[in-house]
This record gives sequence, C-alpha cells and structure tokens, in this order.
Amino acid sequence: MENGLDSSHLTRPTVNLKTRDQIRRETGKFPSPPNGNGGSSAHFSSLDEMDGERRPLLGHQTASNLHAEPGFWRHLLVNNQSSPGTDSPNPFVRWPARVWNVTKITLFSSWINLLLVFVPLGIVAGEREWGAPWVFTLNFLAIIPLAAVLSFATEEIAGRLGETLGGLVNATFGNAVELIVSIVALRAGEIEVVQASMLGSILSNLLLVLGMCFFLGGVYNMRGPDGHGTEQSFSTATAQTTCSLMTLASASMILPAALYGVLSKADEDNKQASILVLSRGTAIILLFLYVLYLYFALRTHKKLFEPEAQANGSGEEEHEPLLGPWSAGLVLVVVTLIISVCADYMVDSIDALVATGKISKTFIGLILIPIVGNAAEHVTACVVAVKDKMDLAMGVAIGSSIQIALLVTPALVMLGWAIGQPMTLHFETFETIAFALSVLVVTYTVQDGKSNYLEGAMLLGLYMIIALAFWASPTDALGKV
Repeated sequence: MENGLDSSHLTRPTVNLKTRDQIRRETGKFPSPPNGNGGSSAHFSSLDEMDGERRPLLGHQTASNLHAEPGFWRHLLVNNQSSPGTDSPNPFVRWPARVWNVTKITLFSSWINLLLVFVPLGIVAGEREWGAPWVFTLNFLAIIPLAAVLSFATEEIAGRLGETLGGLVNATFGNAVELIVSIVALRAGEIEVVQASMLGSILSNLLLVLGMCFFLGGVYNMRGPDGHGTEQSFSTATAQTTCSLMTLASASMILPAALYGVLSKADEDNKQASILVLSRGTAIILLFLYVLYLYFALRTHKKLFEPEAQANGSGEEEHEPLLGPWSAGLVLVVVTLIISVCADYMVDSIDALVATGKISKTFIGLILIPIVGNAAEHVTACVVAVKDKMDLAMGVAIGSSIQIALLVTPALVMLGWAIGQPMTLHFETFETIAFALSVLVVTYTVQDGKSNYLEGAMLLGLYMIIALAFWASPTDALGKV
C-alpha cells in the first residue's frame, strides 16, 4: 500500500482487456463494468434490457457500434447475422444500417440467390422487347432465386408465429410463385397455361420432388448398422391422409371431363355453362375441405402429423429466426412485387415462343413453370431426406401438392369467376389421365410408410415418361374431349 491506496484496486481495470463487443460476440452478454464505487453500472445493464426494443425490424441480432474496429469491413459486408450501426442513436445511420442488414441476411440465405443477377436482365429484356426466347428464359431464371427468397421470408415469419399460425402462413405462401404466375396468366386469358401449370406443380411435387427424396435418401441411408439394406420410414397416418386427399383432387378433375364427354349432343355453349357450374361448385367444396384439413392437421389431430422424434420430445433445436416479423413481411411484399413484374414479362412472351413451333403451351405450363416455383422446395426436401427426416420431406412434397390441388387451383377458379375468365376444372383428357395414374402410383408407393431408392427411381421414371409425352406432342395438338 502506498499513499493510502490499495495496489489491487489500481490494477483492477487492466484485468479485462476485451471490448464489450468482443465479449458480447463470445458470450451473448454485455459485461457490467465497475463504477467509481466498485459496483455495477446501471447504465450498461439497461442496454441489455432495451436491446430488443431498440431494433424492432430485426430479430435477436448482435449489437454493433459504427466504428472502424478490426474486422469492421468484414462485419459490414460478410457477416450474415448483423451489421454495424443497427443500434446507432442517429436515425440517418440506424435505418440505412437496418435496411442493409435485412438485405444482407436475405441475400446470404441461399446459394441459389446467385441467380438474382438475372432479375435486372429479365426486366430489361421485357422492357426493351428483346426476342421472345430471351425474355422468357431470362425471366424464367430470375424467378427461381426470387422463389427461394420468398420461401426464406415465409419461414422467418412462420418461425415466430407458433405452430398453428406458422403452418397457416406456410400454407398460404408456400406456393406463392405458382399463384402469382397463374394470376398473371389468368388475367391475360391464358387459361390453358394456368391449368397446365397447376397440374404440373402437382406432378412435380408428387413425382419429381418426392422421387428425388426417396432416391437420394435411399442411397445415402442404404444400409443399417448391421450392414444390410434398410428402408427409410415415415408416418403412415400422414401418408394415408394425404393420399386420400390427392385421390379426391383427382376425382374433382375426372368428373368435369366425364360430364363434358356425356354432354356430346349439347351445343358448345351449353357444355361450357354446365362445366362452369360444376367447376365453381366443386371449387367451393374443395376450399372448405382444405380448411377442414388444416384444422384437422394443426389442431385436433396434430399428433398424427408430428415426426416420431418430435413427438417423443427429442427433436433437434429449432432454428431461431434471423429476421423480425416486420422486416420479413417487408421482404415478402418487395419480392412478391418483383415476381409479378418478371411473371408478367414471361407470360407475355409465351404466345410468341409457341408460335415458333418448337414448344407447346402445355409443356411450358406442365414442366417449365413448376420448376420455377418448386426449386427452393425441391432442394429443401432433398436435403432433409438425406438427413433421414422423411416425415419432413413428405410434408414438403405431398403437402405442397395438396395445397395446389385443394387451395390454389380452386382459388383460381373463383378468381376467374370474379374477373370474367372461364377458368374451370375441365383439363385436357391426357392431362387428367396422367394425373390420375400418378396419384395411383404414389398411393401404392407410400401406403406402407417406408421408402427406398428403387421406389424413388420409379417415381422419377414416371415423371420423365410424362414429360417426354408432352414434349413429343405437337404444338396445341391436345384438345379437351
């Protein structure tokens, strides 16, 4: 002791050499530096309590100060969870920093977003009226990453709303791309394209996505601990319920075609009037059944649809959302508007593209457009299948098909009724047969609650056969008979 001072007190400030930001990044907490009396500072403690209120647009992100500390530029440009300045007291710094942070998190959400470079190219091609193949191709490629961003924002919102509301949000926005493209086509009177895209989305999920899940999951999980061949399993209750609903959707398409064939002696106007009445009435019933299915799956019988690990309480920890609800909703709105613009240009180029005689409207709607909307879901389903989470893969693949069949398609019929477009559930005969056979094959494949790579190859083979059949058919040769 010298001059009445405690030497240990003099050295106390040098014990902790790390900055508050460094400690926050390592531990998730702010330190409480000593005040002049050796106690904790109330000012610094209150920062932790107010941290979530000072940045309402963002989720629980790491706080940062806007100063040129080591790694500042890396934090600003590369860090996919936070950005400097999001908690700045200066609003001219805080709000641009938050917008940039939301943009950065969204861009880094998937490697598919590398294709976002095609968005301005597609818009420029449509605005400058380039050739139809260029306009269609560039906007086609532009919508793929936009669909991935839409899926990411939807998951961020759903993760904060709980299981029931989250499931409803996923049901609403899960097929938003197909719905947007179809609405644009319906307003343009391209009913054939709308019907083909709806059927193509169902077939893509039932055969292509589910087949890839079975195949890749079966290959990566081919052998059990004993070295012998094994199968992946999933909930039989989920499989039976979803297949029953898909069979119902198949019947809703077969009946209008059968009625049209029976009314052979009636004139064309009376036939169309009868088909419209049947289609619109059926659409109302299907929408009611879809709402009832949501209530069944999310409320009264949700235990039947839970994966076994989750039901036993041993599931993996859920991913914490990176975006707040307002910022995720803003991303949804902006991306939806951009998709609408790209879809408008893409649909406008279809007639000129078909006029070349190299491709048909049915092939565009049945095969190409579903690839756009299902790209993100396809990747997600295959990844979880490889990780042996087949219940989740089934929910993505078959669940999306149910949404298209019982929600999106009937909703488009009702929308066509509202805007004066004769959208019906009367599909081309060959399309109806292809759909019915696909549902039959999938039902036999999944009813035992098990899957392997051979069954996946079978589903993929059927999808390729159907795609080849529509590719080989002459342009506009298929008719509604």
